[in-house]
Amino acid sequence: METPLTQNIRPGQPPLGIEDYMKAGGYRAAHKALTTMSPADIINLISQSKLRGRGGAGFPTGAKWSLIPTAELPPTTHYLIANADEMEPGTFKDRFLLEGDPHQLIEAIIITAYAIQAHISYIFLRGEYHMAQRRLQQAIMEAAAKSYLGTDILHSGFNLSIHVHTSGGRYICGEETALLSALEGKRAVPRAKPPFPQISGLWGKPTIVNNVETLSNIPHIINNGANWFSNLGLGEDGGTKLYGASGHVRRPGIWELPMGTSLRDIIEIHAGGMKDGYELRAVLPGGASTSFLTPEHLDVAMNYASVEKLGSRLGTGAVIALDQKTCPVGMIRNLEHFFAQESCGWCTPCRDGLPWVEHLLTSIESGEGEEEDLEILQQHLGLLGMGRTFCAHAPGAMAPLASGLKYFRADFERHIHEKHCPWSEK
Repeated sequence: METPLTQNIRPGQPPLGIEDYMKAGGYRAAHKALTTMSPADIINLISQSKLRGRGGAGFPTGAKWSLIPTAELPPTTHYLIANADEMEPGTFKDRFLLEGDPHQLIEAIIITAYAIQAHISYIFLRGEYHMAQRRLQQAIMEAAAKSYLGTDILHSGFNLSIHVHTSGGRYICGEETALLSALEGKRAVPRAKPPFPQISGLWGKPTIVNNVETLSNIPHIINNGANWFSNLGLGEDGGTKLYGASGHVRRPGIWELPMGTSLRDIIEIHAGGMKDGYELRAVLPGGASTSFLTPEHLDVAMNYASVEKLGSRLGTGAVIALDQKTCPVGMIRNLEHFFAQESCGWCTPCRDGLPWVEHLLTSIESGEGEEEDLEILQQHLGLLGMGRTFCAHAPGAMAPLASGLKYFRADFERHIHEKHCPWSEK
């Protein structure tokens, strides 16, 4: 099984320096791209590979890049942003790449920036990722010393500088337009679309924002081709995917597996199944803002379309396991607390609705809930649904609640009727 994204990562050891990275084939793709390919050639290749965004939305990467204006007269500034503001609960894949192989991201940025003709790139990094920041800064210095950054890179006439920007620490900064506002020094508030960032992004200039895992695929596609990438997957979606698992599994962690690996294989083989004394009751398949799936869904292929058919999303591929000893009401309340405090406060449904949802869940969990609280929660699924709020923050927060009310309604009712949390006695 090929693992291009993690082949250089040595858990427990420092990442490869630039000399060792080059010995392992690093920067070969950058040489090929900048000296033998045109920007249009690169964009066409990425489009043919059918690479889709790994940050959660799954938008086709080549299609996104192709929206960048390329025939403007006079030419305007373009920007490339690597979105490393990884704050989705249960998700830690980008941290693994940033700390384990920073030169892979630097090389990917060089190629992508050349493809969209951006001469300035920012890595928008989660503020708490201190080790990742140090290792990225070191990799940038090493790359600049080898003339992979700066002016006239590889005598191609292409210039590029990369800057690491540490986030102020809000979940909403992971939304690409809120990220741009934050990078400009403004309040991290999502922007209305259109115009899309590819046309009017950072400081009103054409901008591409891509997730760290998405970008990390680029050098390997340049080196090996679109067909190679497509054949790595087990179905329609090509490539590999970093899948994670947390909860009461035997081996919580992260693995690079073919896109479309089954949820069962991730949990039972790679994560080792549930710990002794714990039974799997449900999972969030792609981070906290996805809908629960149950054990009957374990054979689903973990790709975009298959998970969507079950009413959930692949998201970040971060599997969070719920066991029979954990109160589902308490788990959902904890998630809604996170989403409520991370609301940017820009629109009323999200700003006021999420704290009210958290309040109702807290009342139910503590045994103070009423039967009508369930109906009010059900109403909020629509009031905070897609199209009712300025961005997808609140609709994402409703995903675990909606599926929780579907699969665990009896547990909610027990809290109300018994006037306490049944799990508090376990």
